[in-house]
Amino acid sequence: MSTHTATVPGATLTYDIHGDASSKGVPLILIGSPMDSTGFMTLQSYFLDRTTVTVDPRNTGRSVRDEPTSAVTPGQHADDLHAVINALGAGPVDVFASSGGAVNALALVAQYPSDIRLLVAHEPPAGGTLPDREHIHAVCTDMVATYDTSGQGPAMAKFIAFVMQTGEIDSDYLAQPAPDPAAFGLSPIDDGVRTDPLMSNMRGGAVDFVPDVEALRSAATEIVIGVGEESGGPTDGEMAGRAAYAVATLLGREAVVFPSGHAGFLGGEFGQAGKPEEFAAKLRSVLKY
Repeated sequence: MSTHTATVPGATLTYDIHGDASSKGVPLILIGSPMDSTGFMTLQSYFLDRTTVTVDPRNTGRSVRDEPTSAVTPGQHADDLHAVINALGAGPVDVFASSGGAVNALALVAQYPSDIRLLVAHEPPAGGTLPDREHIHAVCTDMVATYDTSGQGPAMAKFIAFVMQTGEIDSDYLAQPAPDPAAFGLSPIDDGVRTDPLMSNMRGGAVDFVPDVEALRSAATEIVIGVGEESGGPTDGEMAGRAAYAVATLLGREAVVFPSGHAGFLGGEFGQAGKPEEFAAKLRSVLKY
């Protein structure tokens, strides 16, 4: 493994190349957001036969930016990924993108349609595609406001409760008592830090994202929308799962079901374990490699 950096407007990105970047074959980039590259350690281990690249997104892990408390938009993340692909000098590449990373990768294809050969966008939380998008926006706005006034613990407790919610968010959701941070192992004490990358993405409108369908359909990139088998269905599932089905429908294709749930590829990272071996096998079959 070798570690590299790319300087972009307002930030310095750090990424790792696993294998020989000059070798033949299409490199595979693994990208999340706000998750950093350490979340892909297990999944990457199932692709030792090809060059893989793991990236710390802007303001996450080892990637730093000049204004760490400001918003980061999907478009900015797309520009950053474009810079990394250019630095590799090996495009077009294959990309497996998870969660917010899937939103950013969809924005990348729309903005730079020749960068990616095949994109697997796994559970993009594109709340703007859902019928309850106004309520989702209100919940996330409240979450960021809680972060600003009370810090990470209370805000993340609201986030965890939100992503665990199944079915549509209704107008009564915010009337519920706020969840106790201690119930999720979080501290209620405000440490004064306001650089959390998830909240930066929230400020940047990640959950309001609606893909540019016309641009995606006209791109040469083959796009696969993935959804976890444990994430529920198009109407009764978790938000990211429901959004995956909605994005697939907008693009005129069927969502591809992957083993486990939203974090199905994790093998103990962040204390979470899905079904990484089965997930990797499914991903390999989808990548046709």
